Amino acid sequence: MRFSGKVVSIFEATFRGPNKELMTREIARHPGAVCMVPLDGSIVTMVRQYRCATDEYLLEIPAGKRDLSGEPPEQTAQRELIEEVGLRAGELQLLGEFYNSPGFCDEYSFCYLATNCVAVPDSRQGLEEEYMEVIHIDLEDVTMMIAEKRIVDAKSILGLMLAKEHIR
Repeated sequence: MRFSGKVVSIFEATFRGPNKELMTREIARHPGAVCMVPLDGSIVTMVRQYRCATDEYLLEIPAGKRDLSGEPPEQTAQRELIEEVGLRAGELQLLGEFYNSPGFCDEYSFCYLATNCVAVPDSRQGLEEEYMEVIHIDLEDVTMMIAEKRIVDAKSILGLMLAKEHIR
């Protein structure tokens, strides 16, 4: 192990490739994540938050780490939705599962459509969440917002497009 942090651990590992040749790679281990598309009619609740890695404020769907051992992803999604935007989903429907960046990281995400949401007090954790802004957009505007680079976060693009396809 090269590094062990609060979110990821970095390992150097040697693998035998498809041609049987040995290759060494640095791999980030991550506990996994959830992301949610909270939808009320055609209105999606999103967050604008500062991201240190990009040094930018990004418009994203609510999301969070699967950092409680043994917690089912649906429960993590419900907890993160409450924490970040103060919504409790009446129904969570799995839209898809995916690796975020499999070229270097094993982070695996579960993406949910959250409907029949009711407002509850939020429970923001940490500086990033404390200063994030809740934004409402129309799902019909998503394709244009992606083309205009107003939404550039991969999990958000994927989740929003899966939601559009799902409600079609």
